[in-house]
Amino acid sequence: MEIKTRQFKELASQWMKDPSARAFLRRGPYIMSAKRDNALQTFPDIPEAQAYGAVIRAEAMERLPELLEQFEKNALANGAKVLWVRDGRELNETIAKLIRERGAPYVTKGKSMVTEESGLNEVLEKKGIEPFETDLGEFIAQLLKRPPFHIVGPAINVPKEEVCDIFMAKAGMKECTTDPVALGYAARLFLREKFHHAQIGITGVNVAVAETGTIINVENEGNIRFTKSSPKTQISVMSLEKVVPTMEDALHMLRLLCRNCTGQRLSAYISMDNGPKKEGEIDGPEELIILIVDGGRTKIYQDVKSRQALRCIRCAACLNICPVWRTIGGYAYGFAYSGPMGQVLNPLLLGLEETQDLYRATTLCGACKSVCPVGIDHPGMFLYYRSKDVEGDPEFQAQPRPAMERRFFRGFAFAAQRPWFWKLGVKMARPFLNRNAENGIIRRMKGPFNGWFQSRDLPAMAKKTFHDRWKEGLKNKG
Repeated sequence: MEIKTRQFKELASQWMKDPSARAFLRRGPYIMSAKRDNALQTFPDIPEAQAYGAVIRAEAMERLPELLEQFEKNALANGAKVLWVRDGRELNETIAKLIRERGAPYVTKGKSMVTEESGLNEVLEKKGIEPFETDLGEFIAQLLKRPPFHIVGPAINVPKEEVCDIFMAKAGMKECTTDPVALGYAARLFLREKFHHAQIGITGVNVAVAETGTIINVENEGNIRFTKSSPKTQISVMSLEKVVPTMEDALHMLRLLCRNCTGQRLSAYISMDNGPKKEGEIDGPEELIILIVDGGRTKIYQDVKSRQALRCIRCAACLNICPVWRTIGGYAYGFAYSGPMGQVLNPLLLGLEETQDLYRATTLCGACKSVCPVGIDHPGMFLYYRSKDVEGDPEFQAQPRPAMERRFFRGFAFAAQRPWFWKLGVKMARPFLNRNAENGIIRRMKGPFNGWFQSRDLPAMAKKTFHDRWKEGLKNKG
């Protein structure tokens, strides 16, 4: 897929003005957050349930190499084939090779964020293989050639009229309608034919269980179940952090995922695969191939601070509560992942230089951290990326910040840690700021001020500080 993280400011400005995006963002995230809150009430102890999820994911990350080896051993014992791939390019080439060897003209796909990362669909199309997304939202987004607006509802912002137009043009719908049920039925008719004749199905993996070699998928539409049960060959793609130690751990993560993701105690369909179908079974693939993708995760794992990003279970609770995402939506982030989740993952996957605006586009309010079911410290990660960016850490593909900017922030940090020095500096700067705030001089300054004040006003400072006024009030009372 085309990566547009460098265009964050431009895209954010564009989508803040888009009527359909605004219509959804005014209500959608709030409704989804409310559903999540209601679903969590079904836990006897919500903080304990969330904390348990954080412990499970933390343990999985600490034991990741061991658990992956255990998962591979048990998956092979179940009759599955396990292939390891290093990055998105190798993933795309491996899948294309598997499809060519089996002579399939097209594939059906369940939702898979790892293949969204790698841009698999575009690669297959160039090689003459048609990929059909079968999740309704992903299907619409694919036809519109757009990235996901929201990880749970990839096309949740698209107006019904636009869906009608694209279905008429590319999905064989005969009569235009804006009835949601009719639109869903049109997609169902189109995709059902693809399911019937599909030779290969591709899905993602929500959870992989080391103890049993099981892969688990959750969904609400049944499309993943079709993609798994109808074709002869099933290709399941998982990034290596998806593994958990035991089935008991997996079941708790499913409880957390469904409640935090869609506000359900459990989703409509939960599929657990222990290898290809056995003798006498009528459904399921004859061949199950599990692709375990590194995609930069090994490098992330080596940094203890960054490792917590791999805990993410893609529930999107952080998107729905984030004041920034609620304002600009998902397209502005320019990659597969958006919101706080994307701001944590994208810099590690793409490099700090490529994503500078993402980890700076935050209020650091901590709302994302407060709802995360696996204990990721999003604000702490953003600050960590900023520090690495300023330092020019080569491990994160960052370039050192300009010398003047680094000197400014070092001076700022020095003053902020010494109250007496800070007060003296403010006292000395007050006349200058009051004199120049209104005439645009500061806005035209270069260095660390450049950019910040291009879109912000600097009001004149008060003649007296709050502390001065407070002291005067005490004197008057005395």
